[in-house]
Formats: sequence, structure tokens, C-alpha cells
Amino acid sequence: MATVTVKRSIAVQVIVTEKFKEELQAELREAAEATQQRIDQMEFRSRRVLADLQRADITQAMTARRQFEGEKRRQEAIKQEILEELEHAGQLELGAEYPRGTVESMVELAEGDDLLEKLTGCQIIVKDGVVVEVRNP
Repeated sequence: MATVTVKRSIAVQVIVTEKFKEELQAELREAAEATQQRIDQMEFRSRRVLADLQRADITQAMTARRQFEGEKRRQEAIKQEILEELEHAGQLELGAEYPRGTVESMVELAEGDDLLEKLTGCQIIVKDGVVVEVRNP
């Protein structure tokens, strides 16, 4: 019987504890601060670049300004999403499962296997960094 080994994604779920909530909130605060630093750096660079461009070519300066403003709005939207996640993180219910990403693994498929069953539905449940359950239907 022919078999093939393929990659599959496995969902990682974390059981919410006080420790996890604190770690998640710290991670999100750092991400918000890093995004704000990118915005500040971009504003500083844009002032210099735009001042130079305005002396040379006003049309090019206007185009560059629009690009900088568009990128600034994008970064501000990212920061706002992070802050909303931070607010949500503080309200997570202890003991609930929180999606924390995915990992990949290999699975062997053989003739007659249910493809969906083999490729989907597997989950790793983690509590305070320790795997407490592997769900594999």
C-alpha cells in the first residue's frame, strides 16, 4: 500500500491562567511600544526627506508625503489593534482556552485514510508552558 508524508498545521491553545494573562499583556504592551517607535522614527525621517524634496521638486514631495501619511495611518491602525487586544487580554476568563498560533507536523497518509481527519482537528493544549493534552480525532 502506497503512503505519503505531508505537513499539517496543528492549532496551539493555551489554558488561560494569571501567569499567561500577565505574559500576554506584557507582550502586547511591548508590541504597542515598538509600533509607536516605528511611527516616531518614520515621522522624523519624513520631515527630513520632505524638507529636502520640497526644495528640489514639489510634486515629488507631495507624492512622498502621501506615501508617508499612508504608512503612518497603517502603523497607527496596527497599534490600535494591539491596544484592543491588550484590553481584551485583561478580560480573559481563567481556565478558558485561548488560540495561540499553529505549529506544523508531519503526518503519513495511506490509501483509504480520511484526508480531512488526518489534516485537520489536531490541537495541542498548553498550560503555563507545559503540554497538558494533545487532541487528535
